[in-house]
Amino acid sequence: MPRRQRRRRSRRAWRSESALKRYAFPRFGSKAVTAVTRDDIRGLVTDLLAQGRSRSLVRNVIAPVRQTFNQLIEDGAIATNPAAKIGRFLRDAGDPRSRIDPFSVEEEAHFLDVAQGHFPRHYPMLLCALRTGLRFGELAGLLWGDLDFQRRFIEVRRSLHDGGRVELPKNKKIRRVDMSRQLAEELQRLKAARAKEALAKGWGQIPEWIFCNEDGKPLWRSDFERRVFHKIFSKAGLRRIRFHDLRHTFASRLLQNGESPAYVKGQMGHHSIKVTVDIYGHLVPGSNREAVDRLTGRNPRATSGADQIEDRAVTIGEGLVELRGFEPLTPRLPALCSPS
Repeated sequence: MPRRQRRRRSRRAWRSESALKRYAFPRFGSKAVTAVTRDDIRGLVTDLLAQGRSRSLVRNVIAPVRQTFNQLIEDGAIATNPAAKIGRFLRDAGDPRSRIDPFSVEEEAHFLDVAQGHFPRHYPMLLCALRTGLRFGELAGLLWGDLDFQRRFIEVRRSLHDGGRVELPKNKKIRRVDMSRQLAEELQRLKAARAKEALAKGWGQIPEWIFCNEDGKPLWRSDFERRVFHKIFSKAGLRRIRFHDLRHTFASRLLQNGESPAYVKGQMGHHSIKVTVDIYGHLVPGSNREAVDRLTGRNPRATSGADQIEDRAVTIGEGLVELRGFEPLTPRLPALCSPS
């Protein structure tokens, strides 16, 4: 087996074992594996989703459980697999708009204030997420050489995943993302602070990764979310959203401020504008109303006061709907436990 394939299989096994130890074993630990029922598995899935856990995490928990029961069937210990066909409980509602849950303007400001006050080391990364829409892996994979402070853009060249796996961004294309003045100034301050830290800790030079831990090593998503991200919500008294919803917040804010879907597509790195419109098209303010007004030759800018009030009531009433996203299916993994 090629070395790369062995490493990939080892990383998958590590992720699944970690998910089992954290979520499945505490729930079923006192139960013989042959006594676990389909209702038990369904209850685990339902509870994890109700806690706001991602569908990809639930799959990482269920996949090795299902494989374990498959092995028990082959060994003749049980007749059916209680974890089979659980995917129906992980299916999405179908409407892409039902999978986004961005911050309101007030929530975003409060989130950043609390992050800066309690987790100043990681504030620049969270600000970058909300000002660029980069995915977690893209943020973790940023190097100082990817920044152009003079022309104010970030070149997104790679995605770094837990375990150190480096890949191209999701659509396999390198892209440039504009950098706001606020973000550029914050990252310049971060670089100066990192130089002082490197000198104090005897690193010799600043770490190549822009966003790193206290040892200068890359950030792991699971660790970052547990130690930093989720704690911010608790300290801020905010509803919990996923890290990926910071990306949705960025796109939503651009469109609500009147930027074109084509610009948003480029910033987000979507492979087609259809993806952008399917997910965020309902957030373009007033676009549909003006389109039908033009059919009758009516100038949408010359509306009466009553019409303006009516339009305002409609657009202000529009909210952002809830997101529940999911990742591609996780391949089956070797059994991690045996019957008892």
